[in-house]
Formats: sequence, structure tokens, C-alpha cells
Amino acid sequence: MTARLNHYRTRINHSFIISLMFILLFGISSPMAKAQTGTISGRIIDKITNAPIAFANVIVDDTPLGSTTDIEGKFTITKVPAGYVQLVSTYVGYKPVRSRDIFVSPKKEATVELAMEPAENQLDEVVIKVDPFQKRIESPVSMQTIGIREIETNPGSNRDISRVIQSFPGVGSTPNYRNDVIVRGGGPGESRFFLDGVEIPVLNHFSTQGASGGPVGIINADFISQVDYYSGAFPASDYNALSGVFEFSQKDGNSNHLFGQVALGASEASLTLEGPVGNKMTYLFSVRRSYLQFLFSAIGLPFLPTYNDYQFKTKIRFNTRNELTIISLGSLDKLKLNTGIKNPDASQEFILTELPVNNQWSYTIGAVYKHFMKNGYQKLVVSRNKLNNQFEKYPENNESLPKIFDYQSNETENKIRYEYHLQMHGIKYSFGISGEYASYDNQTYQAIYLNDSLTEINYQTNINFFKYGAYGQVSKPFFKERLNLSLGMRVDANTFSSTMHNPFDQLSPRFSASYLLMDGFTLNANVGRYYQIPAYTTLGYANNMDALVNQNATYIGVNHYIAGFEHLVNEHIMWSAEGFIKDYFHYPIDLNTGASVANTGAEYSSVSGAVPVKSIGKGQAYGFELLNRMKYSKFTFIGSFTYVRSLFTDLKGDYIPSSWDNRYLITLTGTKDFKRNWSFGAKWRFVGGLPYTPYDLQTSANVQAWDAKGGPYLNYDQLNAKRALAFHQLDIRVDKKYFYNKWTLMFYLDIQNLYNFQNEGQPYIIREKNADGSFSTINDGQDYVLVSIPNTSGTVLPTIGVMVKF
Repeated sequence: MTARLNHYRTRINHSFIISLMFILLFGISSPMAKAQTGTISGRIIDKITNAPIAFANVIVDDTPLGSTTDIEGKFTITKVPAGYVQLVSTYVGYKPVRSRDIFVSPKKEATVELAMEPAENQLDEVVIKVDPFQKRIESPVSMQTIGIREIETNPGSNRDISRVIQSFPGVGSTPNYRNDVIVRGGGPGESRFFLDGVEIPVLNHFSTQGASGGPVGIINADFISQVDYYSGAFPASDYNALSGVFEFSQKDGNSNHLFGQVALGASEASLTLEGPVGNKMTYLFSVRRSYLQFLFSAIGLPFLPTYNDYQFKTKIRFNTRNELTIISLGSLDKLKLNTGIKNPDASQEFILTELPVNNQWSYTIGAVYKHFMKNGYQKLVVSRNKLNNQFEKYPENNESLPKIFDYQSNETENKIRYEYHLQMHGIKYSFGISGEYASYDNQTYQAIYLNDSLTEINYQTNINFFKYGAYGQVSKPFFKERLNLSLGMRVDANTFSSTMHNPFDQLSPRFSASYLLMDGFTLNANVGRYYQIPAYTTLGYANNMDALVNQNATYIGVNHYIAGFEHLVNEHIMWSAEGFIKDYFHYPIDLNTGASVANTGAEYSSVSGAVPVKSIGKGQAYGFELLNRMKYSKFTFIGSFTYVRSLFTDLKGDYIPSSWDNRYLITLTGTKDFKRNWSFGAKWRFVGGLPYTPYDLQTSANVQAWDAKGGPYLNYDQLNAKRALAFHQLDIRVDKKYFYNKWTLMFYLDIQNLYNFQNEGQPYIIREKNADGSFSTINDGQDYVLVSIPNTSGTVLPTIGVMVKF
């Protein structure tokens, strides 16, 4: 499927690219498109109390431009060069702070709010030394922050935030162009995602239920100001994650003017609006729709996807003590098969045979209320999310025959979380409680061939239960912030079954330490235990009598051990090295195949975890990471090398390389701004070959078996016994901006796999056809004649984009 998709994109984009380059070089050389400046206004506040800070200094980094805040903490800076800039704020008694990337448009006013943290020692004078690679005292290791400029211009990601994530250190990727999040050898269902503090269970269109991946991200990159990524050392307030936590922070809507953006790409169109509503409210809103189904149909691709999404944020500042943020995003996805293709080739036939029709929709809506006090703040988060997922498959896609797969499911969660944050005498306290009411229903019919016989899965299930948790964390710097220590504890439980109702069975301690050995050189360490509830698809799995079969499932657990050092060369360059060990326990084992459920979750149009299991599996992931980051006003660079091994036990207790055992991950990403508003970026990735399980050709050839599944079967007696070759590719991106008096025009050209690397994946298996179109059989019609065809993916994949900001 990937090779065909890339072939389409190459054909569609070729003529567009020629037109784009002509426009970039010759078409818009208007005298109006000259150097322009804009204005930045905002306020500086105390991070703990939200109180305004008067007389703080604010400068535009790497320029002589600046201002001083008034009695209300407000400031205005004029004649700021158009484009991306950062602010630096300093004040006696506070730690200097650097802003996120701010996009400045001509003749328009960008707004920003900077929160400054009180310093432990009151200084008589301010020394301007700002760490651009900021850490949290709770997470001195395994945390990285990426700003909007690095997100917007990330080569190869096409402004898809889910693809940007795969550029982070320790995050693996697969050569099938999916957005699965695979962190340090963990499975794609082991990470959690938060948007302004609200959990977002569905991150991608056509999402794999029970995991995290999909082909296209839902989150609009225009809304994001930065992403905090944790591959370990999770704060105690974050929960239900084993490998990764991603905290997406959205910018606030502009408080002075209405802004808008229209964007057109090779596969979708979008509209974004932001602005004020009165004096106390701002908003952001976007809507997006793809038009791939028309283009795919025109060129004869076997699948016809359509995706739509929306996203909004509203923020109300009642006063300096109270504010309310409301966010929501949702998706509507439809995947049909192009069954009208005449004489499909081998790859088209494979996709038409394997792929089911898929309809999916989801939404999340949440409210975050903050009340600021003298020495801290309280936060209340209330949210609701829902996923509706439907699959159906007919034999040979003939709707006059009975279905061989019919799946309908709903996941609904209603959540509430309260947090209390306090800072006194240099000690940070954080406590909280959480509660959820979860509902899951499923109606499944599937014909399967199991243990040499044809059988059926046919059940309905409806489960409802409560989840609850509590946490506490205390952090304190010592010796003038030379030594930083943080101790946290968390408990979680639920009412699904007796095996998970005792919170002390899920006692989750964590401890972090950071020591400044010498100026710019820090030693860091963390140890922690984390738990995650099995997927609803696992908990709700039932037999044909509609009785739940996985009621003895328990929380999945993992112990993290992390140590490393960080060398801050100067305000722009940082080096770090970390070693990590992850020990898993109570991982579900699939009783049908004998394989760990950790190996699943990265397949197109699939459901992960809907099998009978026993929570007896173990796992290990270990390795080390080397990281170099550079961040200048006109140049950014991230270079990372990760060595990781990932092994999980099978039903017999033997450790087997997991489906995410890449071993080697290398990512080099750099962007450079040039004169006349040009920028260039490049990203090179090397990903070690992944293990895979060969096909069981004997079972696959059986006519009953093939017809029941609509495709070949894997040989789980040889679980991950083979390994694909490593793949690597170079992506580049060129951006050009034209600034006019009242609007901005932006183009980008993004080319993936510039040198056309060809990846060889596991071969496809199809049935041999006779001259009359029927399928060849042997053994008196009991077995099909199977044919192996190459599975080669990889092509030069150019994409263009046009954006108009007004």
C-alpha cells in the first residue's frame, strides 16, 4: 500500500513543484514584498502566583530591541523583524526565562505571556544566562522540549505533529510511513498524550484501536507552541504510561486582532482563525478536509480515504487569580475500497484482498480551570473523549456474500482531575487525585482458522467501570541549586475486576536527582515504577457466550533505571548521554498465538489487543542515547544516536526480540534561515531493521483458512525469527515567505527520501490466478497455489504547501 501511495503523490506533485519553483523564483517579486516589521505585546507574570511582574526587562533575542514592563506587567516592543523570534525576560529575584518561538507578521501585533519562576536566592543583580534547553526538577533526564519553529519547518513531516514526534531522540519509526510512537523499544500503545493538560487518547486519523498510530496526525501544528517529551522520569501527575509522555502546549489566541490562515497542500485544505472575544476571552479554531479520495480514484489506487478534523481552544481570564481554558478536537474518517479497478495488478490485489472498509470518528473536549494563590495554584481538569470504530469485510469484496469480518466498537471516558501546586521556602509540593468513568462496547463477528479448524468469533460486550488515582511529589534544590532532588509517589486502581481494585498493588514510586558537578556539566539520574491498564479491546474481549475472558488481567508494570550527564557548552549548544534499562512485568500474552501483545499495534486498519490473554509476560528494553542540540536565532540542529534492544517473553517464557527491536536509531535534523526570508532544512534518518514473523504457507494455502481471513497467516512458531534490512532516507524542506502590509504568503517544498532509498519489506503473499480470472488450486481444490511478490517501498516523495496568513 505504501509504494502505491508514494507513486501517486509523486505523480500528482511533479507538475505542482515545477509551478511552485517558477513562482518562488520569478512570480512574486513585487516591490510590496520587502523587509517588514511587526509588534510584540504581552505581559510577564509570576509562574507560581500568576501575579504581574513590574519593571522586568524584556528583549528580542540577538537584537538591541527591548522594553520594560509596566505596573501591570505589560510590555510592547515595536519594529520587530518579521519571522520567528524569541524573547528573553530578566528580573532580580527570578530565573531568566526564554519565550517560545513567536511568529511576527508585518503591521500586526503578536501577543505572548511569559511566566518567570522565583529563584531560590535573591540576587542583587541579574546575570543574563538563559538555558534554552530547559528541564523540570522532577525530570532532569529523558526530557526534551521542541518549539513551534522546529515543528513547522521539520523536514519530511509535512507539518504533521505526529511525524515530528518521530524525530525525537529514542523514538523509533517503521518504513511504512505510519505515525506509530515507539519509545525506547516499547510498543506503540505505551505512550500518553496531553493537550494543555487534557488527555488526548486518539492522536491520528484511522487510528489503530488499542494503540497510538495511524497514517495522518489530527493535531493542527498551527496551534502548538511547544512539545515537552518524556521518555522516562515521568512526573507523578502523569499516569497510565509505560514508555512515553507527550505534553502539547497550545498558544493562546491573539488578544488584539483577528488573524486567519488558509492552507492548501497536495492532499488537504484547511482554515484557521484566531482572535479576541471581548477583553477577557481569546479563541483558536481550525477545520481541515482531505480530498485524497478523488485523486486516488482518478489514478486507480485500490483504497479511497477521506479524513476531516476540527480543533479549537478558548481561554477566559476572569482576573489575575482565575482562568479557564476549554479545548476540543475531533476527527471523521472513511476508508472505502476501489473495487471498480479492472484487472488489478499484484499489489492492488493484495490490498483489495486484505484491507477492510473502515469508518471511524472521535472527539475530545475538556476544560482546565486554574486558581492562583499566594504561593501556588490549584488546577481542575474535566474532560470527555469518545472513539467510534467500525470495520467490515466481505469475501472477495462481494457484498452479496456473508461478511467474514464485522466489527463495531465505542470507547467513552469521562474524566476529572484535581491538582494542588505549592511552593514555599524553596520546596515545590504537588498533590492530586483523579477519577474516570469508562464505558466500552463491542460487537464482533469474525471467521477465523485456528488450530487447524474453521471457527467463528461472535460476541457482544458492554463494560463500565471506574478508575481512580492519587499522587504526591516533593522537589527541593540544595546548595544554591547545585543539587536538585525530587521524590514522587502515585497509586492507581479500578473497579473492572478484583485483580486491579487495590491501589497499593499499583504503588508507583519515582525519584530523580541532578547534581551540577561543575559549571555547565550536570550528572542526572532517575528510577521509577510505572503502571498502565490493558487496552479496552483486551478487557472487553468475550467468548461466544458473551462472557468476558480476560477478567484476570492486571495492570502492566515497568521499572525504569536511567542515568546520564549533560554538558551545556553555552547558551546555544548542549551535549548529553543517557543509559536506560526498562524491566516489564505482567505484560499480556496472546493465548492464540503465544506472542506478547507488546508486538502488536502498528498495522493498517486493525485492532490491537482483542484476544484472550494471560498477564504473565515479561520484557526488557535497554540501551543508551547520545544527543547534541544547537539552538541559535537563525540555525537549529538536533542530532541523536540511540542503541536499543527490546525483548519480550512468549507463552513459554523465552525472551524473543520484539517487533520494535531496531537496535540502532540515528536522526540528524537541521534548519537554517537565510536572507530574503528563505529557509532550508534537512533530516537524515537511519533505522535498524525490524524483526518480523514469516508466513505459515501451509495454513495460508488452505482454501478454508484463506477465505476465512481474506489473506495469509503468520507462523508464530517462528515469532520474529527474521529481520528486515535497515532503512535510511534524507528529507529536505525549503520555505519562502513574502511579507505584505496586511497579509503574509508562504510556500514550502518538502521532499522525502531525496536519494530514493528502496526498502525491502516482508514479501506479499497472493493467490495465483488462472487465465479466466479464477484462482488456481491443488489437492482436489483443498489448497490455493500461493505466489510471493516483492514488497518494495520507497520513492522520491515531494509535497508542496501554500499558506496565506491574514
